[in-house]
Amino acid sequence: MSSSSSDEADKAFDEMVDKVVDNFIDTVVDGQTNYRKKRANIERDRERGHNQLWKDYFMENPTYPPEMFRRRFRMNKPLFLRIVERLSSEVPYFQQTRDAAGRYGLSPLQKCTAAIRMLAYGQSGDTYDEYLRLGDSTSRLCLANFTDAIIQLFGDEYLRRPTPEDLQRLLDVGEVRGFPGMIGSIDCMHWEWKNCPTAWKGQFTRGSGKPTIVLEAVASQDLWIWHAFFSLPGTLNDINVLDRSRVFDDILHGRAPKVKFKVNNHTYRMAYYLTGGIYPNWATFIQFIPLPQGRKAEKFAEKQESARKDVERAFGILQSRFAIVKNPALQWDKAKIGKIMKTCVILHNMIVENERHGYAQINTSEFESGESSRSSRVRSRDSIHVGDMLGIRREVRDLEKHARLKADLVENIWQKFGDEDE
Repeated sequence: MSSSSSDEADKAFDEMVDKVVDNFIDTVVDGQTNYRKKRANIERDRERGHNQLWKDYFMENPTYPPEMFRRRFRMNKPLFLRIVERLSSEVPYFQQTRDAAGRYGLSPLQKCTAAIRMLAYGQSGDTYDEYLRLGDSTSRLCLANFTDAIIQLFGDEYLRRPTPEDLQRLLDVGEVRGFPGMIGSIDCMHWEWKNCPTAWKGQFTRGSGKPTIVLEAVASQDLWIWHAFFSLPGTLNDINVLDRSRVFDDILHGRAPKVKFKVNNHTYRMAYYLTGGIYPNWATFIQFIPLPQGRKAEKFAEKQESARKDVERAFGILQSRFAIVKNPALQWDKAKIGKIMKTCVILHNMIVENERHGYAQINTSEFESGESSRSSRVRSRDSIHVGDMLGIRREVRDLEKHARLKADLVENIWQKFGDEDE
């Protein structure tokens, strides 16, 4: 083959290689361009979202009246503004800042509204993009920061154990209802976990059902939740949850105030909860009578079941108020689910405190004026040694004391309400 033919072949080969390289570079550049187009920022006009929200609910003469605000935000406007003010002043994420171009970011009202709406309606963050002008990932970030902030700023106050003053008020209400020494009712609720990891489904699923996480709670007549213990797997029943719960920690460690009350001329020194039939026969639990025999037992069962509904009412209101707790949990992280539940309980208690004056309250004025012969009283408990904990534990689980207290309560209920049916 001549040298000229060889040069032409080499030239043709070089041209082919250059063409392949050019095509490859064009393909890579086009791919990067398309990738950038897919991730392009959407200009949502966040200022318009804030202005619309302000006009609808927060200006002097808003579009929507207070009752519609209460329905959509699950709380009254002053309480919501108190939360927003506290978060915007103490949590950096909720403080409105400027970007490098001097443009303001999302307002605290937009961020808090997005979080509240997700809790209240149980919907995805994408739902409120067109109205609040923030994307799905931003809404989920708002919810995560909102739960952290609520727990940090309000958890100590609204998830507190009853103070001596709280305990005295609970005892007063229990006395009026025919249960001296009663400080609330206890029960468990299951929250379905839709996105439970496959490796965990066995321990969170009971029978052929779906994975659930258990919430143990103590609620009083005004629906305040005094104790919330969450995150145990749904395969556990109420007794298994109780064995892991911290509901009696204060009593066992001597931190709980002393309680003294009298029923049917017998003196008792330990408060108790109303429960369902699954709970053990301890001195701190009073169950209903499943098959009452006689008028006294029937009247006791009626009053006990009525008062025990407090905690079930609290569960129902918590779920209706915050649909995220009623709907299956979509999070993968159990810690985040726990924070959401804790936040909902805190907000629930804040709403109860804010609206308690509007409830039909039980009249306890006879105790406040000192005209009653009631002997209940609360005082601080002295500290105890570790060795005394076993004695207190035996007292809490005293079957004989449980039987005597229940019999005394049956008699007390009959003396107080026995003539209602006549």
